[in-house]
Amino acid sequence: MAAWQGGARCATTMGARGGPAFGEAMNDKHWWRGAVIYQIYPRSFLDSDGDGVGDLPGIVDKLDYIASLGVDAIWISPFFKSPMADFGYDIADYRDVDPLFGSLSDFDRLLAKAHALGIKVMIDQVLSHCSVEHAWFKESRESRDNPKADWYVWADPKEDGTAPNNWMSLFGGVAWRWEPRREQYYLHNFLSSQPDLNFHNPEVQAATLDNVKFWLDKGVDGLRLDAINFCFHDAQLRDNPPKPKDKRVGRGFSPDNPYAYQYHWYNNTQPENLPFLERLRALLDRYPDAAALGEISSEDSLATTAEYVSDKRLHMGYSFELLTDDSSAAYIRGTVERLETTMTEGWPCWAVSNHDVQRAVSRWGGDASSPELAAQLVALVCSLRGSVCLYQGEELGLPEADVPYADLQDPYGKAFWPNFKGRDGCRTPMPWNDDTQAGFSAGKPWLPIPQTHRAINVAAQERDPQSVLQQVRRFLAWRRQQPALQRGSIAFHDAPEPILAFQRDADAQSLLAVFNLSPQAQRWPLPEALRQRVQDAPEFGAGVLRDGELELPARGVWIARLR
Repeated sequence: MAAWQGGARCATTMGARGGPAFGEAMNDKHWWRGAVIYQIYPRSFLDSDGDGVGDLPGIVDKLDYIASLGVDAIWISPFFKSPMADFGYDIADYRDVDPLFGSLSDFDRLLAKAHALGIKVMIDQVLSHCSVEHAWFKESRESRDNPKADWYVWADPKEDGTAPNNWMSLFGGVAWRWEPRREQYYLHNFLSSQPDLNFHNPEVQAATLDNVKFWLDKGVDGLRLDAINFCFHDAQLRDNPPKPKDKRVGRGFSPDNPYAYQYHWYNNTQPENLPFLERLRALLDRYPDAAALGEISSEDSLATTAEYVSDKRLHMGYSFELLTDDSSAAYIRGTVERLETTMTEGWPCWAVSNHDVQRAVSRWGGDASSPELAAQLVALVCSLRGSVCLYQGEELGLPEADVPYADLQDPYGKAFWPNFKGRDGCRTPMPWNDDTQAGFSAGKPWLPIPQTHRAINVAAQERDPQSVLQQVRRFLAWRRQQPALQRGSIAFHDAPEPILAFQRDADAQSLLAVFNLSPQAQRWPLPEALRQRVQDAPEFGAGVLRDGELELPARGVWIARLR
């Protein structure tokens, strides 16, 4: 493995910018600008009570480890009371912790210890839908004239008894479920046990904001807003238009999912969502530097992100554009440049892995996945302009796990097996050591832990100074000292595949970042303008600059100061 070299030298000069620069350097430093946010999937982080499922006390036990990574914040996926049909994203009580994960007092301990370690805490908020077990829905489904009757999206059948329109659920099948007590259908954009709330009802908006306030009053520092563009639906219930076969691609589903057969113009991303986001922002602004990060998946996610993120709406937004299979330099550059061009006043956030998609080293590396690729991916995403979400295990270089059908838990995977195996492969428990259950649990883990993960466990990587874990630590420690990487502008330089090159500028610092996205060594003759400005030795990374030509090892990272 090519060892990264990193230092803490600070650039003191600034030269002319190379190409069009996007994003002004920020003089004020909110904690979330340029923050590295570590996503914790609590079911799979650490089990403290031996039931095979991770929990809040387990997170508390590992907060020192998280702090040692050099991240700024944690985002905890849902831990609220739930029947777990979608593993916590189907909430039955927004204000309580599910006993599977612990208690409210456990969360209070987590919050206190994280803050003592200098770590901000963000929690998932699933606003657009809840569980059929939620008290609101139980009341709403009973009749058409109860106090909660209009709190969900109810609609009469067509004359022939079929669903009100052609909307499809992302998890397969029609997006409507019949309720005999009301003799109506209710909308569910996800599982049929996840009914959509009716945000056209002002009472629903008020109750939702009140639930958010509960957690802000507890002292959380931010919110990750799940599927935030799904809150409103088209009030006229118009049919979605069909999508041509060659266009049937999208986040988290394959072309054989009927969800891909439509343009989703009417079941999400409605204009009424914007005033609601402004109400949400007004609430957040009452709490010192509390921030909201929106998950956005629409027909044009980059355009929607640019629209949703502003001084009056969300602080940050991220979409699934870098969570796809395309890892070419041209695609990464085009994606970033398009968002930078359209997002005139907002702040982006980037991720290459999370709990919904195949792990990045497998998705982008395939059989060629390697420790070098794992380390490079962290450096790459953390060098783009914006904040960053790193998913647990990404710092270890965990590949996608192959979960047999008999062990599958994800309802999405069960519905589309074998063409799509669901999300369990990225959700297997963290390997802490090489014990029988990898130090995760004293009992049988809720998902099997593959041997490939046990071999690259935390304890083993702690002992190896050149492990992915140690390289990630060195990079994040160095990044914290670089104003250009934390809040600077970005400008790309022309380079042939598989070279990705861009410049970051802030205050008196200019950095040139170059990434070899190939599993083979590459050479890149620097443009003349860069040759005259670049330092021979990199500030971080491995590579050699000879006579204006940069020699990069396989999956090489080379970040140098510009005069």
